[in-house]
Amino acid sequence: MGGYLVVLITAPKEKGEEIANLIVERKLGACVNVVPEVSSLYWWKGKIERDKEALLVVKTSMEIFPKLLKEVKSAHPYTVPEIIALPIVAGNEDYLKWIDDSLS
Repeated sequence: MGGYLVVLITAPKEKGEEIANLIVERKLGACVNVVPEVSSLYWWKGKIERDKEALLVVKTSMEIFPKLLKEVKSAHPYTVPEIIALPIVAGNEDYLKWIDDSLS
């Protein structure tokens, strides 16, 4: 496959596990680490908001990302969910192969 990504997704704390399960079950990500609570501070509709959210760290591929984006957006309760993909520029070759194997 090649072209690996780490995708960061924030979600309401009570939805993090549900979205993570969807990602793994549909083979949109080989692995999702769920950080159950992060403190988020952000601008929304002209004012500063503060929330406790879950952070999902997804390992996937460039090839799968468009489908991951579509599926997460449709399942996510936020109007504008954070879904940010970062390239993996180097890594354990065995782990990267495992990502390939898990997504096929």
